[in-house]
Amino acid sequence: MAHPAAFTNKNSLYRLLVLVFKLLVFMPTIHVELFEGRTPEQKKALVKALTEAAVNTLGSKPEGVDVILVEVKKSDWATGGVLWSERD
Repeated sequence: MAHPAAFTNKNSLYRLLVLVFKLLVFMPTIHVELFEGRTPEQKKALVKALTEAAVNTLGSKPEGVDVILVEVKKSDWATGGVLWSERD
């Protein structure tokens, strides 16, 4: 973070305001990795719940919360050295 003295001219002040705006509005980004196969309704409910949690706990604005869902095949995920596709 820049020292406040660095923001003495209008251009620098503008950059500071943009930075503050980004910190207040464009945060956080929540990454979720989950097994594939959830319905669109389940994913929609999850995204809504995560967004509401970020708003309630972090004070974020809903439009500033990004949620990225990454679906992973069970054959591409292992726990304890065993693929989840082999656990079924």
